[in-house]
Amino acid sequence: MSKRYSSEQVAQFNLDLVGKSPVEIVTWAINHSESPVVTTNFRPYEGAILHAVTSVEPSIVVVWCDTGYNTPNTYKHAEELIALLGLNIDLYVPKQTSSHRDAVMGIPHIDDPMHKEFTSQVKLEPFKRAMSVHQPDVWFTNLRKGQTAFRDSISIVSQGEDGVLKVSPFYNHSDEELDLYLKENKIPNEHKYFDPTKVLGNRECGLHN
Repeated sequence: MSKRYSSEQVAQFNLDLVGKSPVEIVTWAINHSESPVVTTNFRPYEGAILHAVTSVEPSIVVVWCDTGYNTPNTYKHAEELIALLGLNIDLYVPKQTSSHRDAVMGIPHIDDPMHKEFTSQVKLEPFKRAMSVHQPDVWFTNLRKGQTAFRDSISIVSQGEDGVLKVSPFYNHSDEELDLYLKENKIPNEHKYFDPTKVLGNRECGLHN
């Protein structure tokens, strides 16, 4: 069971972390946790969060929720990062193959009544299964300010209803700052990424809001 913090405590955490580097934020969070995890889907700029977290805690569990719809570029990028950073990957996939789902449902448009079920199958169920197995008290993500209205409403540290501290070390970083971080640390990036649940851009997938 994750420790519950008051809203005042979470607010103080964020005040304390203003101006800290991503690695300093990761170090702070690791020191506040007993069972941290980092989740990834190997989308663009994921190399930054994976590098920052594993530079502090090399053996941290890296939960990869693979929808089964990734591009060949994404899969090659994932294998490159796994090898480069020595990631401790725990893979979670939907219970139904993408080929089966394509035949029965296809990829529903965002306004299709089946879109909610599709998102549940390919993202939410595998994610919930992973969190149930690992029961983390700290969850590292690569959420950043300016991506969506919901993400603008949180900060470096936020707390879900389950009490898990969600920590976004690059929350205040721009694309340009992330590009520089990746270049300085010789971490590859890949932009040919496809999210089947976001037929329209700038929407949440349900994991974070």
